[in-house]
Formats: sequence, C-alpha cells, structure tokens
Amino acid sequence: MSKKSGEAVEPVKVFKWDGVAVKNALDDAIRDVMTKKLPYAENHRLMDGRLVICGLAVGIAMFALAWDFFYPFPKSKPILICCVGGYFFLMGILTLYTTFKEKGIFVVVMQRDPAGLDPDSTWEVASKMKKFDDMYEVTIKLNDGKTGQSRETGFSRSVADFIDENGVICQDIIETTVMKMHNSLASAKKDK
Repeated sequence: MSKKSGEAVEPVKVFKWDGVAVKNALDDAIRDVMTKKLPYAENHRLMDGRLVICGLAVGIAMFALAWDFFYPFPKSKPILICCVGGYFFLMGILTLYTTFKEKGIFVVVMQRDPAGLDPDSTWEVASKMKKFDDMYEVTIKLNDGKTGQSRETGFSRSVADFIDENGVICQDIIETTVMKMHNSLASAKKDK
C-alpha cells in the first residue's frame, strides 16, 4: 500500500466479471494518475455540460409535477404535454452530447503554461470497452495550447493486464502505462 500525506490508501477491488465495474474502476485509476501524480488541474467543463442538460430536464419534470398538483389533470393536460415533449427533447440532446461531444472522455486536465504567457494545454483521456469483451481501449489526447495542434496515443489491452486474480486493481501497472503514454506525448511536444 502506498501512503499519501500520512494516510494508507486502500487497494481498489472489483468483481472482475462485471465489465462495467471493471471499466469504471480502471477509469478512476487513470483519473488518479492524471490528477494526482501529474501537476495538472482537472477541468470539469465537459461533465458540467451534461449536468446542465440533466438539470434542465429535471426542472421541467418538477414544473410539470407542481403544475399538475395545483391544476389537476384535465386542466393541466396542455402543460403536461409540453413538459413531456421538452423532457424527451432534452434527453435526445443529452444522447447527442454524450455520443458526439464526450465520446467516452472521462477526464480532462489542464496543463498551465509556467510563464503564464501561452494558452493552457489540454489533456483528454477517453476509454472504451465493449460489452462481453475484455479489451480495454484508452486514448490520451494532447491539445497543445501554444501551437493549436493535437496529438494522441493509446492502447488496447486486456483488463487482465491491470487486475490481479482477486479483482484488485494494480495501480502501479496502470501508472506506469499512463506515464509512458504521457511522456511520449510530452516529449513530442518539446521536439516541435
């Protein structure tokens, strides 16, 4: 077990036959590397977009509920129809947002320019894992703030490479793999 600021870190254990739980645990382990092992600040703007869309949908549902409470059903029918239509419209927008904007990105971190003169560089990490498949695909993308160019690298490996036979996430293996990918992109940035 590694120690950070005087406290013991418990190893993460998952049910290794649950693909969604394994993917989420591996995503969290990579998020820890990108936010805690590297001097980057996490940017929540991408996830905030999803929260805004969901918040609007819940607001519409609450308005419909309150309207129906004060003006029982026959009177509230037109308002309920509008609210249900608005709710389903927002759920369609949410589906498009997660499919085309998020694209599996689970962490975005900002690399601040040390001098503060150039724009910040953005690191995005996305993952995929198909249902009933053990292949875990990760892509790290660097959007260089200075040049405006983007570079990416990734891997596709079995989850068995990152989880032991007891279902414990091997954080050291994940950290080594992510740091190699990060360093390859960072060194390519310096070469240009």
